[in-house]
Amino acid sequence: ISIGTRGDMEPFLAIGRILKDRGHTVTCLFPEQFRDLVADAGFAFASLGTGFMDMLNSDLGRYALGGGGSWLRKVMAFVKLARVQARNNREMVQLQYELTTRLRPDRIVHNGKAMVPVLWEVDHPGSTVYISPVPYLHYVKGHTHTAFHSNYGEWLNRLTYRLADWGVTKAILASARWLGLSGITKAKVTRALKEHSIIYTVSPQLFARPPYWSANMRVLGYHERDKTTNWQPDEALLHFLDRHGKLLFVTFGSMTNPDPEGKTAILMEVLRKHRIPAVINTSSGGLVEPADYDRELFHFVHAVPYDWIFPRMHAVIHHGGSGTTHMAVRNGCASLVIPHVIDQFDWDRTVHEKGLGPRGIPVARMSARELAPRILSLMNDPTYKRNAEALAERMRQEQDLEDELYRAIVGDRS
Repeated sequence: ISIGTRGDMEPFLAIGRILKDRGHTVTCLFPEQFRDLVADAGFAFASLGTGFMDMLNSDLGRYALGGGGSWLRKVMAFVKLARVQARNNREMVQLQYELTTRLRPDRIVHNGKAMVPVLWEVDHPGSTVYISPVPYLHYVKGHTHTAFHSNYGEWLNRLTYRLADWGVTKAILASARWLGLSGITKAKVTRALKEHSIIYTVSPQLFARPPYWSANMRVLGYHERDKTTNWQPDEALLHFLDRHGKLLFVTFGSMTNPDPEGKTAILMEVLRKHRIPAVINTSSGGLVEPADYDRELFHFVHAVPYDWIFPRMHAVIHHGGSGTTHMAVRNGCASLVIPHVIDQFDWDRTVHEKGLGPRGIPVARMSARELAPRILSLMNDPTYKRNAEALAERMRQEQDLEDELYRAIVGDRS
């Protein structure tokens, strides 16, 4: 069960592939917008409705994800978005519960936005596995919860995790009330959240497991499915790649913003001035293809498998989603992160601290003046590329984590 954008679906499709290859039956409970994605991956699909993605694609959603203005204005946008989402939550909770009780799965593998699996864990201990491709959802010394992406000192840092836990517990108890479930208490929910299996699908090269975590919390590597099975590049893309040697790939992935034309123009202005050839991915609409541009210097794509295109790139400018960050590193690409929301600011910091690219700039502060020196550093400093290639080699040694991930999910039922 996964609720979120395309990037929130991919870790579960990768896990689904691991399970299916070992003989398990997999059903994906995702938002309706991902029905075709699931069918293409070869799994059964059950719909959680359209409301969540409709909300993100609304004007309010685009502002919250990529709007300008002050920090306070952005917080207010998130508050308004939360109020809208509250009206969708009941429907999604009801659908999760109906589908779960009908399917009666041996295991539920879920992300943090899915409430019903925690209620299921209360009555079926040990039957759920919480998957997170995002670090800092559980206490890490020297760091706040990822929603705050900072370091306020030990006492305040711990408080941010407590606040997040309080919000999650409140949402789960509300879900139990909506479903009319008796006997679901705060103590039971707290115990389920604390004791169920928690797996971070993050490379240990980018986030090492804290030694003080409890045994049920593990960091078991990044896992990716082959997305090239039903895809072929067109001739125009192949010809563009053949014409250029040192290429840049630009994508905002599933992220949107209120001014995609303006963001695209800023990027192209810098790249055009310095004659940097680029493949630009419009994806969910955070960037757009203009009517008139230099087709010798730029090539636009709507969707392209990263596992195919990244090995052909020198560097990647991206939004800092966990999957895109991992794929860039795994393929030895230098990176520049343009964070939009939440954990993307942490990935920006990680990329820079690991020497994989210059420090990024938030999407709301994008300007040619801010971007130009960062892009020139990204493309011209060979240290970033060398560090990325070295880290990619170390990530390739994590293949044994797939078996460990499988065992952690199925337990004694293998």
